[in-house]
Amino acid sequence: MQTALTQNALDQLFFKAHSYNQFADLPVDETTIEQLYDLLKWGPTSMNTQPARYLFLRTPEAREQLLPALLDSNVEKTRQAPLTVIIASDTEFYEHLPTQFKAYDAAPMFRDNAELAESTAFRNSSLQGAYLMIAARALGLGAGAMSGFDAEQVDKTFFPDGRWKTNFIVNLGYGAEGGHHPRGDRLTFDQAARVL
Repeated sequence: MQTALTQNALDQLFFKAHSYNQFADLPVDETTIEQLYDLLKWGPTSMNTQPARYLFLRTPEAREQLLPALLDSNVEKTRQAPLTVIIASDTEFYEHLPTQFKAYDAAPMFRDNAELAESTAFRNSSLQGAYLMIAARALGLGAGAMSGFDAEQVDKTFFPDGRWKTNFIVNLGYGAEGGHHPRGDRLTFDQAARVL
């Protein structure tokens, strides 16, 4: 745990990685999906809440159900993606805290405070969605995150009981050569950070 990753690994995860809009015509099999989850589940969340839930849309028919909720610019790339993941948050994530967080009984803190539960679920499911994208890169997949969609429509289509709430959507697959936009600049350290 105290050894830095190799430069090749850092390049794959960060320095040479891209957000993909086009993917090779190769499926992402179920074994890879399970490996993806087995990696991302170890990413930390506050109090080990793990509120994210993942709906993997593998078939064209499943993705077609999603398309009406997307902005026009996201439709074709999602139609062509081998795999699309809806990252949602479980509004009742705290039900699992007795086994996930054993330090003390934290479930009532969230059960009795809807605002705290909602903000905790959103914040930590966002983290877990980021872990999913990094885990995908670690497995050789490309990822393209999207926030251009009607969340209420996605929820109505896929989570009609209301317990899961859509956070964001990620297309996954083996990135096609040139299947991404030119890389945008990043803010410098001085623009984005302070050290006190």
